Amino acid sequence: MRFSKGYKNDQQLRDSFNQLAEDTFGIHFGQWYARGYWTEKYVPFSYIEDDRVIANVSVNLIDFTMAGEEKKAIQIGTVMTHPNYRNRGLSTDLLKIVLAEYRDQVDFVYLFANQNVLEFYPKFGFQAQQETLFTMVPGTAGEVSMRKLDMEQEADRNLAYGIARDRLPVSTRFGTRNTGELFMFYALYAFPEDLYYLEEEDAVVMFQRDGDRLDLFDVVCRENVDVRKIAEKLADGETKQIVFHFTPEDTEGMQAGVFHGDEVLFVLPMKSGAGIPDGVKHPLTSQA
Repeated sequence: MRFSKGYKNDQQLRDSFNQLAEDTFGIHFGQWYARGYWTEKYVPFSYIEDDRVIANVSVNLIDFTMAGEEKKAIQIGTVMTHPNYRNRGLSTDLLKIVLAEYRDQVDFVYLFANQNVLEFYPKFGFQAQQETLFTMVPGTAGEVSMRKLDMEQEADRNLAYGIARDRLPVSTRFGTRNTGELFMFYALYAFPEDLYYLEEEDAVVMFQRDGDRLDLFDVVCRENVDVRKIAEKLADGETKQIVFHFTPEDTEGMQAGVFHGDEVLFVLPMKSGAGIPDGVKHPLTSQA
């Protein structure tokens, strides 16, 4: 068994990594890599046996804007071990390697853990943290000119990625930067039918309507825009509630409640002692 990291250009290891991810999570990174979105900001730390990835902990390099200040973090993701190698402490060893390497480079480390491993991460000092979900009742439904994007079309993918790559944080209160590749993961795999381009705002929006509820997953743009106004434009006559899956800049008059998701946010402050503040929602499209 040997250790390897950052091997995205090694096809044999990359294919093995993809197979383990597909077997473990039902996710395959092949399309994401082929279209240029697997960059140096996504780094797998893996144990290899017979040129096969048997255990992995991945690092996502994330830049934050929090209360107008810039912070650096890593988000842990794709924690997985082949069934034949479980209960040997391989994930523990890999996480220790990651934390030792980045301890003096980032302000904090965080991850989203599923309900089956909630007792694992506190052993390393991670603390669970609640997120806040913001909702609002729309005013008069507005009119919006938008075009649905087709992720099978290269021109539409390039349009979405170009804006996402150069985007401003969705909020200076709490938002991410330089996460265009993560956004494209959601565009390719999670919400390929829910992407639209707003020409007037030069913005890409990701949203779904479900009866009288509108879920707004992201508003991606290069210039400052009024997210609330865009949300109200997207609402139709049946919309009674708009749910923001990020932290809006202006939350005055919104309802703020505890977010109940399938996964739990865990945070570990590092060199500056900074972490994720209370009362915010981590942007869904930056979640690994």
